[in-house]
Amino acid sequence: MKEAWPILDDARKQALAVRALYETIEQRVNGKTWSMHELMIGFSNDVGYLGRLLLAKDGTWPIDGDVDAELEHKLAESLWWTFVLADKLGIDINEAYVHTMHKIEQGLTGNAGPSD
Repeated sequence: MKEAWPILDDARKQALAVRALYETIEQRVNGKTWSMHELMIGFSNDVGYLGRLLLAKDGTWPIDGDVDAELEHKLAESLWWTFVLADKLGIDINEAYVHTMHKIEQGLTGNAGPSD
């Protein structure tokens, strides 16, 4: 298997540090931290908004604000959610990413050759 990417590990650590801050606030305000279901609802909400932003980028869905800035924010936030969910599920996202990309690449390499 290919080696893991250190940048993903750095990003994961930062994502989990930010999540820990959210958990401190959730505990103080709600008396508990978000469950896996609540985390997934948050992620799903952001993915839905990302879809609307893509429509806005194409000019078919009006939004207030800077579409490109919002897209940057929501794409980064979606990556953050992925790190958080992977951690909660006990998945080494760095290893999973490298393994998955390697498998996909191998599968595509055989099919991406010259066509007849």
